[in-house]
Amino acid sequence: MRLIAKPSGQPQNDPDRLQRVEDNVKAALMAPRNVTFPTRTNSPAVLALVAATCLPEILLTLLGVIISSANEWRMTTIAYGAFWNGLLQGWDPLYPLQREVMFISHAFLHGGLMHLLGNMVAVLALGGIVVARIGQKGFLLLYAISVIGGAAGFALLSSTETPMVGASGAVFGLIGAWKFWEWQARQHFGSPMRPLWMSLLGLAVLNVVLWVLLSGLLAWEAHLGGFVAGVLFAALVTPTLRYRV
Repeated sequence: MRLIAKPSGQPQNDPDRLQRVEDNVKAALMAPRNVTFPTRTNSPAVLALVAATCLPEILLTLLGVIISSANEWRMTTIAYGAFWNGLLQGWDPLYPLQREVMFISHAFLHGGLMHLLGNMVAVLALGGIVVARIGQKGFLLLYAISVIGGAAGFALLSSTETPMVGASGAVFGLIGAWKFWEWQARQHFGSPMRPLWMSLLGLAVLNVVLWVLLSGLLAWEAHLGGFVAGVLFAALVTPTLRYRV
């Protein structure tokens, strides 16, 4: 026989206590497990940014088909526009303000069409969510801050002299803001946090796998810097679910 002790000072059939238990059970059952966000497809700001980012790589690729010395054009473009840690450690710049410009210009250069395609597909997918949440100006501001955050992360955490190019830092900034909003929504609705933590773990594992497959040529430092910048931006600009810039 199993004996159940009654809590002292409060009867088991207390109506208020039973109501609270019932409300908690209902809330747990009704809380959505999957959190989705509205999106605005084909926003002019997103399309214009993607077009501007694609232009350099498309031109360099076409030059590669037309002329045999196109590789020199690509190397020159990287020399002038990539992010170089050495410029922060005493290297002489090729032009005035190169040290400052490279914090932005690196995001408009890529290592090839596949590198560009992967980043731009992500921007198109996430850009609509960001625009729906904070508008087109907010999207552009978040993107710029994430680009700079990615460069800062690379500068702080990497000691390589290899140039860094690509919009991956910006992509992870968009992801960071998106994941902050998911955490915000799950907390508000009482939804389970496990799917969020598992998705973040998946991102970390993906970075490790790509780093191994690319023989260490993955700028995970830029990914981390962009992600942190995106989370901080979202936390400051959208502190509640109802707040919108």
